[in-house]
Amino acid sequence: MRSNIAAFIAGGSLLLFLPTVPEYWPSLCITTIIISLLGVYLNRSSIQYRYANSVLLAVCWCTLGFAWNADYAQDRLSNILSIEYEGKELALEGRINALPQSASSGAKFSFEVEHAFLGHEKIQSFPPQIYLSWQPAWRNPQDIPEVIPGQRWKFKVKIKRPYGSLNPHTFDFERWSFQQDFGASGSVRSGKLIHQKDIGFTEFALVMEYQRWKLRQKIRRLLSKDARYSGVISALVMGDQNAIDQEDWRVFNATGIGHLISISGLHVTMLAGFGAMLAKFLWRRNTLPLLIPVAKVATAAGFLTAFIYAWLAGFQIPAQRTMYMVGVVAFALWSGRNPRSFDIWWWALFVVLLIDPMAPYTPGFWLSFGAVAAILYAMQDSDGLLGLPTGRELELHWQYRLTQALHEACRVQAVVTIALLPLTLHWFYQVSIVSPLANALAIPVVSYVVTPLAIAGALLPDFIGKWLLMPAHATMDYLAIMLAWMANWKWAVAWFSKPAWWAITISTIGIVIAIRPGSIRESWVSRFIGLGLCATLFVQPLTSMNLAKGEFRATVLDIGQGTAVLIETKTKKLLYDTGPIQGKDNAGQRIILPYLRGRGIDHIDRMVISHSDSDHIGGAATLLKEIIFDSMMGSLPSTNALLANLENRKIPAIPCRFGQQWRWDGVDFHIWHPHENTIFEDQHPRKPNEVSCVLEVRNSSTSFWLTGDVEKQGEAEISERLTQTSLNDLRDKNLIFMAPHHGSKTSSSQELLTALSPEVAFAQNGYRNRYGHPHPTVTARYQSMSIPFYQTPTTGAQVWNFPANSERKQSQPLFWRQNSRRLWHREAQ
Repeated sequence: MRSNIAAFIAGGSLLLFLPTVPEYWPSLCITTIIISLLGVYLNRSSIQYRYANSVLLAVCWCTLGFAWNADYAQDRLSNILSIEYEGKELALEGRINALPQSASSGAKFSFEVEHAFLGHEKIQSFPPQIYLSWQPAWRNPQDIPEVIPGQRWKFKVKIKRPYGSLNPHTFDFERWSFQQDFGASGSVRSGKLIHQKDIGFTEFALVMEYQRWKLRQKIRRLLSKDARYSGVISALVMGDQNAIDQEDWRVFNATGIGHLISISGLHVTMLAGFGAMLAKFLWRRNTLPLLIPVAKVATAAGFLTAFIYAWLAGFQIPAQRTMYMVGVVAFALWSGRNPRSFDIWWWALFVVLLIDPMAPYTPGFWLSFGAVAAILYAMQDSDGLLGLPTGRELELHWQYRLTQALHEACRVQAVVTIALLPLTLHWFYQVSIVSPLANALAIPVVSYVVTPLAIAGALLPDFIGKWLLMPAHATMDYLAIMLAWMANWKWAVAWFSKPAWWAITISTIGIVIAIRPGSIRESWVSRFIGLGLCATLFVQPLTSMNLAKGEFRATVLDIGQGTAVLIETKTKKLLYDTGPIQGKDNAGQRIILPYLRGRGIDHIDRMVISHSDSDHIGGAATLLKEIIFDSMMGSLPSTNALLANLENRKIPAIPCRFGQQWRWDGVDFHIWHPHENTIFEDQHPRKPNEVSCVLEVRNSSTSFWLTGDVEKQGEAEISERLTQTSLNDLRDKNLIFMAPHHGSKTSSSQELLTALSPEVAFAQNGYRNRYGHPHPTVTARYQSMSIPFYQTPTTGAQVWNFPANSERKQSQPLFWRQNSRRLWHREAQ
């Protein structure tokens, strides 16, 4: 059966390698399955065709896997919002169908749409489920009412198809929306509550979401308002991690205990065991065991407990995996079977992928199944996971049993740490050096003290629960102090780039050798060699090292309504602007830092800030905490907070003025604006846009212009400087031009475009932004001059490579949106 399940999974995986699914796939799949099953039936009594039957069954399961996943994907694609309704204000009626993310700044939630109207006209075809955000209006602040699962609302919303910024190594909102079956996303303008609670008796999923909300409210009510780790308690009880502070997440990830701050398989197993013991205690009374054996009742009760708790925990992948494994054990006991450990693992994997084929898009899937697979493989010939020889426990001294238990526990921890190394680097680009020490402290405290107290406190009546939640929070508080101390060690975390596929393959072979079962003393040499193969994970890619002298690369990030461009030469790096910030939405934290981490970049030679607007300077403070910068150049007033931050960090800050230039690795950098006599005082007579730092990056073949938000007056000054300068150095080069001010109507003047005559232009702007950038007149101007105009909402991140010596021709960047396989967008494309 293992091979058939593997074939089913392989068939489903084929979908990832197809840009589109042919229209004739259903008939093809059905034909293949019928032929395979017919061949098996005809050869069923012949021993000599046993191998052929195995192959035919594998083909059948592989085809079935492909058909199941393709049908799943097409069903999701059919739920995508029609493009004709984008940007329009609609009236929607429906229910809150999941636990919302609630905070003082607003709410984000899943909404089940029952009726949709455009004006007075009812929309017949509309996505059944969408993702809404309800934030206070910045011009008219108001309190957002509490949204509760099961409530029926009528909303006025402005809606769009699922869209998110698309960059290498960053969170993919579109993929997440597709996995969650959100056919659209939007913002609420106003809402009217129709029913406070509209939940049917048979709507089990909605009932559980409502109970999750009640648990969250109870935890918040019983803990004090200033309880810092109430979000952690909620995460341990019912999987809601939204209230955990980002600084706390930094500590948890740096110490490698992030896996504990969620519903892990250990928590589900612990509760399932408690349910089984309680059922066993109650059922063994009187003559009940004569009706059904105690063991069967205990396993059924354990599975029921795991099932209910998995739903209360939000049905996360680790909880699902444990629940299905408990279910397989219960089914085997009831049917008189004795399954092997890996058979249980395979069946759990099969059921998870059968229910949710998109599960492999989540890190939790790989980390959960990977950790259990590694433990089952490495510990399969041990005397027991606690190191207690079966049948001889009482014959051995307790000190020996304790030593054996500690030995095996340490080995399990080492196995999991080594086995998950490729996955950790692939998903998070970091290795926690202090993880073994932090986990040795945190695992027993969180698993056997904090979690039991938190779960009991949340489930028991208030007068008891309060006195259980308080010590749970206090224990977590003291543990966090220790973890923060460890996380602040300079060597606590090692950051690396995302490993290549070949490095993951080689390291996986090494891991299989290193953690294999058997005595470590007798095979330490081969295990050491296996660990050596894992070192390939830490080989830095050659993406920046392959630049020769005189060559450079420009990465235009899909940053939203803002600017951030990374320039790389052979040995140097420059970051032009740091993206926008709006409340807690920090592009430096959300996009730039993950991109740099994924590239293995922890040092940048110069930060250039074009001007002081928040959509250009927003991520600077975050990046300064995590990335080493040698210097900063910018057009900032003398009282800007960033300059004080730089001074405290002893990073030189240089005012940006026309005439400045420098050379890195045969690549020239020229400043064209503002004027060389500009003085950056607190109250500058000109608005920030007009003193934007305009930077040209030039080699022997290309001139690449970064213009910030400079507008017509500044453009006129640049045009005048161009007339006073010999343009021979520019006319024989490919000129790539950033549309100033994101393509606003007050920029991209005809005079400047005529003087530069760019081959290509690009703009960084937000999708359907409220400013209307780029303005239609500006877009028309570029079109009239036959200048290709690439915009990041359409292209995603743009990666431009400029060789040192090439013929004069139009440069074509790598567009990340087209480069990524996006099956769910084939309709739009």
